[in-house]
Amino acid sequence: MPVAGKGTRLRPHTLVTPKPLLRVGDKPVLGYILDDLRELGVHEGVFVTGHLKEQVEKFVREEYPDFEGVYVPQPVQNGTAGAISLSEPWVSEELLIIFVDTLFDADLSIVKDLPEDVAGVIWVKEVEDYQRFGVIVTDDEGNMLRIIEKPKEPISKLANIGLYYIRDWKLLFEGIAATMDRELKAGEEYFLTDAFQYMVDHGAKLRTVEVAGWYDAGKPETLLETNAHVLGTTRGRRPPEKSGVVIHDPVHIADGVELTDSEIGPNVTIGAGSVVAGSRLRDTIVGNGSRIEKSELHDSLVGNSVVAQGVKGKVDLGDYSVVDARATES
Repeated sequence: MPVAGKGTRLRPHTLVTPKPLLRVGDKPVLGYILDDLRELGVHEGVFVTGHLKEQVEKFVREEYPDFEGVYVPQPVQNGTAGAISLSEPWVSEELLIIFVDTLFDADLSIVKDLPEDVAGVIWVKEVEDYQRFGVIVTDDEGNMLRIIEKPKEPISKLANIGLYYIRDWKLLFEGIAATMDRELKAGEEYFLTDAFQYMVDHGAKLRTVEVAGWYDAGKPETLLETNAHVLGTTRGRRPPEKSGVVIHDPVHIADGVELTDSEIGPNVTIGAGSVVAGSRLRDTIVGNGSRIEKSELHDSLVGNSVVAQGVKGKVDLGDYSVVDARATES
């Protein structure tokens, strides 16, 4: 699991919190991934770390003590193939590769019943805006023929979502080595998809399987969309009824949240210990220990320990921010 990215599109939040630990619903994005792995019976993995790596290690060790993690720093951000290459010393069997930028609805257990001649699985999602993605061209049986980055023509609408199972791990690392056996020019990276192309070109069958859902967590607007999706599942949590407080489902209100004279929801997450008074919130994520008073927020990200008073509209407030927009008498 590569978790070394700086998450620049989610600043200021990722200045103090690594992107995989930003919360949607009741837990960080990485937590949903580890829950899926636990259900599959996977209890060990390699984390390729970088930005704020200590927080990732602390989260996994404290929240998933049964998961045996190896933490390998990526000193040079040279691409996805470069990140996965660092895990090679710890790989000696079939593996999953998961880029923790998205959540997905996928049946990972299908890997237990694959035909013996299938070397791996690439999970995909059919999209209409195919020009934004790497798309996969397949044969009639759904096996990968090639990957095309951001095609101008609709040669395929099967987007590569960053979730893979590889049975032939030796051929994978052979492909990564071949991919990295050239000098990069300025601005270039080594792409893992080139290693997959190497595998296919050397006779491997990589089966494509479509996921039921794919939810981006890499930008503020998509993080909020993913939060809304999560809250619409079993992750929603409604507080007890209270006079003066109106709740529009779905929401997730953590323990210890104090609500007074407010209207909350839909699609609102509020972290433990926060206080909301005289305010209206919709399509918003609020971190732990924050205070929001006399504000009307929508489509907003509010970090931990934030104070927002008299704020109206759409905001993006990092941890420990203080904003007082209340009118004052001259």
